[in-house]
Amino acid sequence: EMSVARFIADQRTDHRVPHTITCVLFGVSLSWFYKWISRAPTARQQRREALDAVVRQRFEFSGGTYGSPRIYADLLEAGWRVSVNTVADSMRRQELIARKVKRYKGLTRQDKSMPKVADLVRRDFTASGPNQKWCGDMTQIPTSEGPLYMATVIDLYSRRLLACPVSEHPDAALAADAIKIAATVRGGREQIEGVIFHSDRGSTYTAGLFAKLCQEKLGIRQSMGRVGSCFDNAAAESFFATLEHEVLSRNRFATKRHARATVTRWCRDFYNNQRRHSSTGLLAPTEYEKNTADQPAAT
Repeated sequence: EMSVARFIADQRTDHRVPHTITCVLFGVSLSWFYKWISRAPTARQQRREALDAVVRQRFEFSGGTYGSPRIYADLLEAGWRVSVNTVADSMRRQELIARKVKRYKGLTRQDKSMPKVADLVRRDFTASGPNQKWCGDMTQIPTSEGPLYMATVIDLYSRRLLACPVSEHPDAALAADAIKIAATVRGGREQIEGVIFHSDRGSTYTAGLFAKLCQEKLGIRQSMGRVGSCFDNAAAESFFATLEHEVLSRNRFATKRHARATVTRWCRDFYNNQRRHSSTGLLAPTEYEKNTADQPAAT
C-alpha cells in the first residue's frame, strides 16, 4: 500500500503526472491517496529519509567518488547501525553512481645509457611498518596556460602521500624535491635510512643527481620496475588514476596557480586525512598510522 501511494506521489514530483491520472491507472481512489499522503510518516519512513540524506551528503562530500563500502564505513564511524547492502540500496534509490577510475598516461622516458637498478619490490606493494617501502612517479596536470607536473612519494605501509611538489618541468630536480620533502616529513636520514624507493626507469629517476641524493645523502635504496609494465609500479599508478578521476577530470584549470592550489589542497587535506583506502581497512592514511603507531611491526 505504501509503495503504491509513494509511487503515485513521486510521479507528480518527478514527472508532473497528475495524481488523478495515476490513481485511475492503479485502480485506487483519489480520496484514499490523499488520506495516505496526509498521515504522519512512520518511524521506518523517517529513518529511510534520514539515511538517504546522510548517504547523499557523504557521496557529495567525496566528490561523487565513494561507492557503498566507503560510505558504509563513514556511517559506521558516525554511529549508524546499518548494513552495506542498505547503503547500496539507498544509492540505487537516489541514482548515486561513483565514477569509474580512468587510467592516466605516464611520462616515462628511459635513458638506456644509465646503469640498471634492481627491482627490490617485485610487485609486493605492502609493508609491515612505515619507512620500509616508498614508491613514486610523475604525472601531468593540464591547464590553459600550459602543463604542470607533479612528482610523488608514497609510503606503501599506509599509502600516505609524503610529498607532492609541482613544477613546470618534469625533470630530475622535481624528483629530487619530492624525495627531499618526504625525507624531511619522516624526520630525516636517521629515521629513513635503508628505505626502498621504487619507481619506473624514467630518466628522471636514473639521473645522476637523483641517484646521488638517494644513495649518498639520504641512505635510500632505489628500486625500479621493468619498462612498459604498469603493474611494476601499480601503487603509484593507482594514485594518479585516483587523482585523474577525482580531481583532474572534474576541473578545467584556466591558470597554473589555480591548478596548483586545487591539486595540492586535495592531496594534503583530502587524500591523506580523509579519503578512505581499501588497503588500510578503509581508514585515511594519517588515521591508519595513528592507530597502528603503538602496535608491533608484524601486525
